[in-house]
Amino acid sequence: MNIYVGNLSLDVSEDDLVELFSRYGQVKRAEIKREMFSGTSKGFGFVDMPGHRHSLTAIAGLNGKDLMGQSLRVNEARERPQRRRR
Repeated sequence: MNIYVGNLSLDVSEDDLVELFSRYGQVKRAEIKREMFSGTSKGFGFVDMPGHRHSLTAIAGLNGKDLMGQSLRVNEARERPQRRRR
């Protein structure tokens, strides 16, 4: 399951997310979205966990949890809507 993680501190790394979510099960991938030119964090990212049950447990356990001074927003990621071409 792909999990959205928002309200991230700018100091949080992908390794931090892997460590945090690994407490709930296997983590396939963690990615923090970054600004194209500066490379600074946009304050959100995604964690991919293969097990549905473990993913739901991680969402319940981590939503609202403090990480580096920020209260995390964690929920199931939604598909991005298709953009219309002009």
